[in-house]
Amino acid sequence: MHELQALGGALVALEPARLASIDLPEQLAEAIRFARTLRAHEARRRQMQYIGRLMRNVDEAPIRDALERIAEGPARERARFARIERWRERILDEADGLQAFVDTHPRASRERLAQLAGAAREERAKNGRPHSYRALFRELERLLEDGNR
Repeated sequence: MHELQALGGALVALEPARLASIDLPEQLAEAIRFARTLRAHEARRRQMQYIGRLMRNVDEAPIRDALERIAEGPARERARFARIERWRERILDEADGLQAFVDTHPRASRERLAQLAGAAREERAKNGRPHSYRALFRELERLLEDGNR
C-alpha cells in the first residue's frame, strides 16, 4: 500500500501536461488534481492515502512505465545532443571525420556538409559569429533524425 501511495505521490508531483499524457481512470485523475490544491499537511496526507486506495484498483505497470519514460526524456535528449556535437567536432577537427560520417550515413550530402564544415572552420579561424557552426549542427541533427526514422 505504501508503494502505491508513493506512486500516487509521483503522479501528484508531475506537471499537469505530463500527467494528462498518462491514461488514468477519471476518479484517480480527479483525486490527483485535488491533492495539488491542498496546502494543509493533514489534509494532504489523507488525500494521499485516498489516492493510494484508488491505486489498488488500477494496473500500476503502465503507470510505472509512463513515469520511467518521462524520467528518461531529459537524459535521452542530452545524449542525442552530445552525439550530434561529437560528430560536428569530429568533422571539423579530424581529416577523415567527414568521410566517416558519410560512410555511416549514406543519405548525407557530402558536398553540403563539406561546404558547412569549411565555412565553420573559417568562422573559427576569424573568431567570427558561429552561424555556419550552428548550421552544421542543424544539418547533422536533421540527418541523424532522418536516419532514426
